[in-house]
Amino acid sequence: MVYKNPPLTPPKEGNSSSPLGRLGGDFVHISHLNLQYAGQVVLDDLNWSIHNGENWVIGGKSGTGKTSLAKAIAGQEKFAGEITFHFNEQLNLPARAYYVSNWYQFTNLEGDRNFYYQQRYNKFQKNDTLTVYADLMHFGAKNNLQYADVEHILHALGFENCKDTQLIELSSGEHKKLQLVQALWLCPQLLIIDEPFTGLDKQSRANLLDLFDEISHKGTTLILITNDQHLPSCINRFAEIENGKLKVVQSASDFSQDNAREKKSLPYFLQREPAVTSQTMVELKNVSVRYGDKVVLKNVSWTVHAGEKWLLQGPNGSGKSTLLSLLNGDHPQAYASDIWLFGTKRGSGESIWDIKEKIGIISPEMHWYFDKSATVWHTIASGFYDSIGWFIDVKYEEKKQIEQLLDFFDLLPNKDQLLHTLPLGKQRLALLARTIIKNPQLLILDEPCQGLDIAQTTHFNAVVDELCAHGKTLIYVGHYESQLPSCIDHKLILERGEVIRDPSIAISSKVICK
Repeated sequence: MVYKNPPLTPPKEGNSSSPLGRLGGDFVHISHLNLQYAGQVVLDDLNWSIHNGENWVIGGKSGTGKTSLAKAIAGQEKFAGEITFHFNEQLNLPARAYYVSNWYQFTNLEGDRNFYYQQRYNKFQKNDTLTVYADLMHFGAKNNLQYADVEHILHALGFENCKDTQLIELSSGEHKKLQLVQALWLCPQLLIIDEPFTGLDKQSRANLLDLFDEISHKGTTLILITNDQHLPSCINRFAEIENGKLKVVQSASDFSQDNAREKKSLPYFLQREPAVTSQTMVELKNVSVRYGDKVVLKNVSWTVHAGEKWLLQGPNGSGKSTLLSLLNGDHPQAYASDIWLFGTKRGSGESIWDIKEKIGIISPEMHWYFDKSATVWHTIASGFYDSIGWFIDVKYEEKKQIEQLLDFFDLLPNKDQLLHTLPLGKQRLALLARTIIKNPQLLILDEPCQGLDIAQTTHFNAVVDELCAHGKTLIYVGHYESQLPSCIDHKLILERGEVIRDPSIAISSKVICK
């Protein structure tokens, strides 16, 4: 393996207005790159030259090695072959390749990452991590950055009001923003971002495109790993990985997609309507949640009746995750609020397991904290007992249901693999199977298609529509109107912890904003 930064090579003549100089001339040269993961060949004698003035998007099918290639370039993955950089010494930008992963890995004050799912809501333990401001100050000091240079980025991404928030309190979208803020502030000569738009609200996505164009103009070369069609204007090169080698394509619309899944009938146990214990699934009356002086939810009233299908929306940090944690029994402040679930008031004697028995839930946060030792089979099985992982045996009938879902989601070949070793799209499908394994009365799907491509998203939303045709009640969190199940008939929007009551907001003629 060779990984080196040779002396500056003058760029060839071209017509780029980028501070990199002119188009042409190798900026990064990759030669005979080979990489294996879990015993499988991922990159096979891959060759690639990135020229000055080029900004790339790497897309295509899931599991082809896009993330592995990004990590190899950034020096975070072992490989055989050669990667050579020609950094521009005339640019006043850090001469380094900086990689932003799809997941944000933060630590507590002692450098530990051993967090658990409900910890972000526990006021006695949440102070174990840095605040956003302290984390930024640490990052700035480490990289010799001036805080004044990050303020416009914080504003553009709607993140300036999170400075006093503990890292563990951030939602998935807010964690993505923190990653992006740091990367854009650093403004390295090569910036590689894995799924840059994951979890971001609509306005933040639009502003991020402008920020990408801004740093490109300063001289940063971008490599974005995404299948998203809405890209910054500076992007001028496109490629995908096919059979371990880089294949250049003309545009993002030319990226290969995963094969459309064969349409299958729902397993029979999911075609049975769940036993409904109350016609009122959820009722919140003037519910507020605060941490000290910070108000997360303010006087939220909301009623969800059996059989309704709700879309829950709002900008990053609007309180969506906190609201869902009240319903799922994970938030301790639920007991001090006027909350009714399945006809029973919280705190009137029911256990948290009585609540979870009736709910199937998936969220990005649950994915973060999921047991790294769980296989795909064990992941799905854990849905019977609402565990984050696997610790109990299952009955014969339950084993049959697991096998049916493995077949339904085309996961049978992967059933004995560790969940975290699968491509992200398959990980999400396994967690989605876990969510519906017990045929719950109420489905809470918090950005369930995060990490899935367009074909997978379309497939899963069709599954949601079919599930909801059999008596399920649905609460679905999604930012993008074009990627939603068609069954949704109600909508609730949060902004800064309050319900937006605007009669002009609608997704269909049946929408009611309560």
